[in-house]
Amino acid sequence: MFLKHAQIAPARVSGLLAAAEAAARAIPPSFPLSATVAVNPLLGQTGEDLPTAAARLARVAGVRLTQPRAELAAKVAAGEITDDDLAAALIASRCPVKPNDLALLKLRMRAEAPVPVALPTLAEVAAGAAGVDFPALVTRCFGLWAAGHFDRGQALWQPAPGRGAFAAWRDWATHDLTPEIAGLSGFCAHVAEAPDTADRAILRAAERLGITDAAAETCFHRLLMDLDGWAQHARWLLWQAELAGGSDETLVDLLAIRLVWEEAILAVVPQVAADWAGVVAAHAVPVAPSVDLAVDAVLQDAAERAHQRRLAARLGGADAGFAAGARPVVQAAFCIDVRSEVFRRALEAQSEGVETLGFAGFFGLPVAHRPHASELADSHLPVLLRPALTAASHGDAVSEEAARIAARGVRAWGRFRQAAVSSFAFVESAGPVYGLKLVKDALGLGQKAAEGPAPVLEPAPDAGAKAATGAAVLRAMGLVRDHARVVLLLGHGAQVTNNPHESAYHCGACGGQTGEVSARLLADLLNDPETRAGLAGHGVTVPSDTVFVAGLHETTTDRVRLYDGAVPATHAGELAQVKGWLEKAGAFSRAERAARLPGATAATVAKRALDWSELRPEWGLAGCAAFVAAPRAVTAGADLGGRVFLNSYDWRDDQGFATLELILTAPVVVASWISLQYYGSSVAPEAFGGGNKLIHNVTGGIGVVEGNGGRLRAGLPWQAVHDGARLVHDPLRLTVMVEAPKEAIADVLARHDGVRALFDNGWLHLLVLEQGRVAARYRPGLEWEAERAA
Repeated sequence: MFLKHAQIAPARVSGLLAAAEAAARAIPPSFPLSATVAVNPLLGQTGEDLPTAAARLARVAGVRLTQPRAELAAKVAAGEITDDDLAAALIASRCPVKPNDLALLKLRMRAEAPVPVALPTLAEVAAGAAGVDFPALVTRCFGLWAAGHFDRGQALWQPAPGRGAFAAWRDWATHDLTPEIAGLSGFCAHVAEAPDTADRAILRAAERLGITDAAAETCFHRLLMDLDGWAQHARWLLWQAELAGGSDETLVDLLAIRLVWEEAILAVVPQVAADWAGVVAAHAVPVAPSVDLAVDAVLQDAAERAHQRRLAARLGGADAGFAAGARPVVQAAFCIDVRSEVFRRALEAQSEGVETLGFAGFFGLPVAHRPHASELADSHLPVLLRPALTAASHGDAVSEEAARIAARGVRAWGRFRQAAVSSFAFVESAGPVYGLKLVKDALGLGQKAAEGPAPVLEPAPDAGAKAATGAAVLRAMGLVRDHARVVLLLGHGAQVTNNPHESAYHCGACGGQTGEVSARLLADLLNDPETRAGLAGHGVTVPSDTVFVAGLHETTTDRVRLYDGAVPATHAGELAQVKGWLEKAGAFSRAERAARLPGATAATVAKRALDWSELRPEWGLAGCAAFVAAPRAVTAGADLGGRVFLNSYDWRDDQGFATLELILTAPVVVASWISLQYYGSSVAPEAFGGGNKLIHNVTGGIGVVEGNGGRLRAGLPWQAVHDGARLVHDPLRLTVMVEAPKEAIADVLARHDGVRALFDNGWLHLLVLEQGRVAARYRPGLEWEAERAA
């Protein structure tokens, strides 16, 4: 008989289930490969400061959350981090166990930092006593089941489709003899007599394993971390459900499964009960930072202040790039992505008539888009938001049906060559043909997919909605006056080959899609005569001779494709001139990027996009370190090294500070996710990194495993942050610089607790700019600290 709720005190039932919920919320979501977006791996810890979160993650994952102490000490010795940086960071630290003064900090800094070790699972405790590698057994068996259960179309067969995870696993595990053969006798019977719901299984396991109320939260967190990317995928299912107004129990199901494993192991190896009780007692101790964790957090903060000091010296007083009062020849709106900074700088260098600006790459259109030959909609907007518009790239009924039939044929052929009864015959008969295909792909001679129909909004909005939407977007972009005759709207994407993480190189603001759809929809909207006629009624005037042209910036090749089929002949001269500037800017950008890419030259860097063996087609957003929301004059002419998100913003044009609120609650949060994903994949790759690309295998269309099964690896591959000899991403928490009144910024933060927590707990730095110079630093509690002029 299983233990029923009634047999446990109600307070303990609610306490244990609350601990399970808290442990689930401590896990970050991991998005599927089809729409990979950067996720803050510390999303569940943003309510704590760095030292406390470091203590928690050391306990449940055995990882550090800062750069290695020896590396930070070397930067101090080299003068990159000054005593002033150290002193400021020490004073700012709120950790109660921090060193008392600078001398003690520097003394501690020279001592070797202890290596964090996670508290063991019961499987780990029992492995030594029984001589059986229980952790590897759990990983292998659970991973095999999870790959089938969570499959998103890759597998030919899926066990128990449509059933909840816990029920589906019980049916599977009662027939899986692998644990019994490996030494876990009675496992199938143990699973068969387990409670029939996840909640009851958690409660029974807590009783049998002696997990106290005080120990439960981090004990459960430890087990979920042990499931790695599978738990993060389940957290994504919960994220998606809650975004749609619902809920999902999968992550709690996985916790119950992992606890049933622990129960079964204890039943076979009861002699470890005393050792396990010691582990539970350690979990019951409140999470609190040690002196060493406090020292490392201060050093990390000092490194970030050193970077801020160098960045601030480059800002302010720069020429905007075109004569005041003169009409630009072209205005080019790019995504705020750090890769755009290099291209924008190169484009502005071509002529004083070039003006660039930065805006989130979905261009303010929260669209769900159905591509050619598909009825499935992809979200082209930040994952924090829900779609409010729908669009499609569909042709006429005949062409759409023909395309769907062709797509079904491709899928059927793919299943035939993968099926167990036909795969070997396929290799024998079609091998030589595919050998030729591999050679063509290696030489970059593969056929490119034909371009589909242009996207259109469905249903088409009326004239009033068009004007209102167009005016709102232009106001948010700061394009309310002084328009050029040609205005480019440039989304971005990355052409790569044989790369399961392809969507991670695309636009994060577009939900892991390219920015093409958003740019084309907005250009069509702003060129629409009905939109233009109604803009004046919303206080926005666009000259009649201004034409909006959509384009796509390929960040791997630094080439820009313009969708200029509807541009009138009256603008042919300007457009030809702009294309020439874009080509020259691309060449400059490729040369700059080649210097950072291993084995690349300016002549070969673009070819990496077509190379199916290339581990590093580009560096993505590696190096990202700051976010600047200010007029372009603050950053124009400054070489920011492709490390800064640039959001154009002039608070003087922002009535009511609605745009400021939008920036702080959407682009800044998305940028923080990107920054912290690169941070986590660099400082704690064991827990938050994607592993080694060389041995990746795609699993279930969800993510990758290393080798032939086991742990699903979430986060960035090691090759995305490391060049083989050293880290190329400098792990720094993002510095946000905003040119706006302090009172307006504080007012926004006061209304958004989640965003405020990022700043209050130090996951983001916030600096206020005045006329391009750093004037104040945000302090927890909506306070400000004046900054000395550089």
